[in-house]
Amino acid sequence: MLSLSAASALDTGDTAWLLAASGLVLLMAPGLALFYGGMVRSKSVLNMMMMTFGALAVITVVWVVVGYSLAFGDDLGAGLLGDPRQYAGLGQLLSEASNGASQVPLVLFAVFQGLFCVVTGALVSGAIADRARFGAWIVFVAVWTVLVYAPVAHWVFDFDRPGHAGGWLVNHVGLVDYAGGTAVEICSGASGLALALVLGRRIGFGKDPMRPHNLTLVMLGAGLLWFGWFGFNAGSALGAGQAAAVVFTTTLVAGAAGSLGWLALERVRDGHATSLGAASGLVAGLVAITPSCGSLSPLGALAMGAVAGVVCAWAIGLKYRLGYDDSLDVVGVHLVGGLVGTLGIGLIATAAAPTGVDGLLYGGGVGQLGRQLLGAAAVLAYAFVVSGIIGIVVDKTMGFRIHEEHEVTGIDLVVHAETAYDLHATAGARSGGHGTLGASTRQHDDQREGEPR
Repeated sequence: MLSLSAASALDTGDTAWLLAASGLVLLMAPGLALFYGGMVRSKSVLNMMMMTFGALAVITVVWVVVGYSLAFGDDLGAGLLGDPRQYAGLGQLLSEASNGASQVPLVLFAVFQGLFCVVTGALVSGAIADRARFGAWIVFVAVWTVLVYAPVAHWVFDFDRPGHAGGWLVNHVGLVDYAGGTAVEICSGASGLALALVLGRRIGFGKDPMRPHNLTLVMLGAGLLWFGWFGFNAGSALGAGQAAAVVFTTTLVAGAAGSLGWLALERVRDGHATSLGAASGLVAGLVAITPSCGSLSPLGALAMGAVAGVVCAWAIGLKYRLGYDDSLDVVGVHLVGGLVGTLGIGLIATAAAPTGVDGLLYGGGVGQLGRQLLGAAAVLAYAFVVSGIIGIVVDKTMGFRIHEEHEVTGIDLVVHAETAYDLHATAGARSGGHGTLGASTRQHDDQREGEPR
């Protein structure tokens, strides 16, 4: 992500673009809900969607109250955390004068960054699909925002500027992460892995078929994610200029190449190119380009996306070999894809791109690769350990996993008293026709279901 501009006057064009980009990132939340919702079994689709919408609600509140200040407040020392009091409640950002050295209103920047946190938190839920208590998830993601995401965002996204000290990875180490390969992708993947280990495997994992129940929803969700990802990446330019145009291009190219790479591996390995593979490969390419979108040429983005598609398609099988149950492949796609994109900067970055960094293959030596490796390892380790601790505490205090019987019956009906597909009502309508006759028939059927047999 580019740092806030040194100019003192607000730029209406840049502000308009960041407003639009923020809306695109917000769209990624319902897009992810559809993507994840289609991938689970029909008995838990609403719960899966609710975990995304629940994360959207609670993270937004926590971010306004204290999250933004922890991530982008003046550093408290050593580049580890921002001052939690400086922007608490965001009331200090209401006047135009509060923008300081930025060309966009800081309150808009705060919202844009908060939506990054929303997407990251929602991604974590895919690792524990089908078996988590909704209330426990809400508590977890609220605490996770404060203890995991906000500190990592400070390390990675908070640049030093006159009168303001930022995070250690971006300013002292020299990590390049344009839009969140570490703070979003590696962080969500490592957090998801920790939670999957805390909750344990689903009943029937590795034995019973657990295929996606609605691939149409998966494809629709993937399309919305791709659309929103342009706001995620190109919006991180914080302006409507050449940098945003380059990033838009590399994001488009990498997504397409990722889909083709995944499909190619499927065709060779399994003999079939699937719709689930096309959607998953698209996301894998977008994950890998997230940190590197401002550092590559279009051909570099093509290579990055294709490699990510192939590597992630292979990596999703690790859960069966190693025995952990990552329900929707958050580890295989987001953790592995984030590593591919973050480390790839050290190899194929070109100084002609907006970040101005040369990788090893462009004559930049191994220095940048080492910095990328250190940043990726630090975020992975921190997110995994702290997320695991939070998960254990939540599990011990209120119980994180639903009852075995409820897991078998289906979370939607037990937890939310709803079902995604009301087939009984449809059958009643067919037998009774339209209007009151159909309604009375359904009521009669419901009464008979309660009678002793």
